[in-house]
Amino acid sequence: MIRAALILLGLLFASAAGAVECRDTEYEGNRYTLCEVDAAQEDLRLFLKDDQGQLLGQFGAVNAMLAPRGEKLVFAMNAGMYHQDRSPVGHYVERGEELMQVVPNAGPGNFGLLPNGVFCIRPGRADVVETLRFLEQKPACTYASQSGPMLVIDGALHPRFLPDSTSRYVRNGVGTSADGARAVFVLSRDAVTFHQFGRVFRDALKLPQALYFDGNISRLYAPRIGRDDLGFALGPIVGVVEKAN
Repeated sequence: MIRAALILLGLLFASAAGAVECRDTEYEGNRYTLCEVDAAQEDLRLFLKDDQGQLLGQFGAVNAMLAPRGEKLVFAMNAGMYHQDRSPVGHYVERGEELMQVVPNAGPGNFGLLPNGVFCIRPGRADVVETLRFLEQKPACTYASQSGPMLVIDGALHPRFLPDSTSRYVRNGVGTSADGARAVFVLSRDAVTFHQFGRVFRDALKLPQALYFDGNISRLYAPRIGRDDLGFALGPIVGVVEKAN
């Protein structure tokens, strides 16, 4: 009895100690990695450049910038589309400063496949907001990254997604709960269609809003499950920050 209680206490302590819960899973025959963040409690930020204005581009560069401040990443993921110079394609806000305005118009590529949306981080919450709704509501985001297309809008899949599509890529994105407390970041470990990827957020995770970040370049930093993906430089990066021990 005592041994069982100690094991349970250890499990509860381990759960409480983790800022982010990441796990590998499968849904409808495809493999995914999920990282769930309590946006009401955790320090969720976006990163693009360092204090000298130099592109960060890598998870390691973000950690190197944080280290002198006594901080570290415990989770990170690429967080939106970017131009060749790594500048954001759409709306981007960092530490309350708007670096790129909202782009409301349709255009080429996945970003312009309307409706698209904005991932908005505010004190105590994080939300995926469809772009035209975002322009109406004008939320005061501490951090924001516009991307597209939306994957799930008010519990419905994007209207342009086809169940019989043959366009398959590794993809990543984020979904949020109605109260803004739950943010789930998902990266597919298999090439999937938009319809398959959207169903993960709508049907498996039961999230009413979800946004596509990118495909093929999708990368993840989750050291607690052994992930520290490398590759060419990224644009916007989203991550959870903790005090370094």
